[in-house]
Amino acid sequence: MSRLPVRKTYKLFIGGAFPRSESGRTYEAEGQNVARASRKDARDAVVAARKAQPGWASATAYNRGQVLYRVAEMMEARSGDLAAVCSGTKEVEAAIDRVVWYAGWADKLAQVLGSSNPVSGPYFNFSVPEPTGVVAILAPDEPALGGLVSRIAPAVVGGNAVVAVASEKHPLAAIELAEAIATSDVPGGVVNILTGMSEELAPILAGHMDVNAIDLTGADGQAPELERLAADNVKRVVHGTVDEQSPWAIANFLELKTVWHPIGQ
Repeated sequence: MSRLPVRKTYKLFIGGAFPRSESGRTYEAEGQNVARASRKDARDAVVAARKAQPGWASATAYNRGQVLYRVAEMMEARSGDLAAVCSGTKEVEAAIDRVVWYAGWADKLAQVLGSSNPVSGPYFNFSVPEPTGVVAILAPDEPALGGLVSRIAPAVVGGNAVVAVASEKHPLAAIELAEAIATSDVPGGVVNILTGMSEELAPILAGHMDVNAIDLTGADGQAPELERLAADNVKRVVHGTVDEQSPWAIANFLELKTVWHPIGQ
């Protein structure tokens, strides 16, 4: 007697768990029924990110690098599943290499982006990079996996927590990536991934008072309206690219804190 295989259920990734949308809605994408996140799901993801961000930011930079490297290890272990939901093995390998590259920057950011500033007086004056906080990311459609990794990794390595809206057309790679993240050492809530309609979710995140920055790389025609919503609450707006691999991509999600200290005390 033949059996029917168990089909995969593509859910949201919020707070380290995989809930269905509270609305119960789904939509069809890439031949699968995928959870369609609601306004409440987006708010819940922001709450989870805000709760997780201070602990992640207070971890040592070396530890954050180790954790990101573990993500690359889990992606390598799931490379076949990831390749099946994106353009193939080359895209997966490039995405894994990019995670490793950013992991290596974790404990070098302070030296490269910070500085010791010359001042007139008996003081030390230092500029120290610190995370912006909670970052919303609109993932580009292509490449489905590599584009999402290219935007999440630089935000997370600097100590931020992320709420990412997956590509509406190609969401499966995002959920496969979420499963790799869930089985790594990333604390729950540091990375949250929503699937659904970008035109519904993006304005909620752009106008949310507890989101500190928004990455509009995948915003397309929505960008002007989202910029206006972000300006209402003085949110940092970032326009990145899908092939960006640079310490300045990390700097987009960091603030510089200036510290004064008397000399000899």
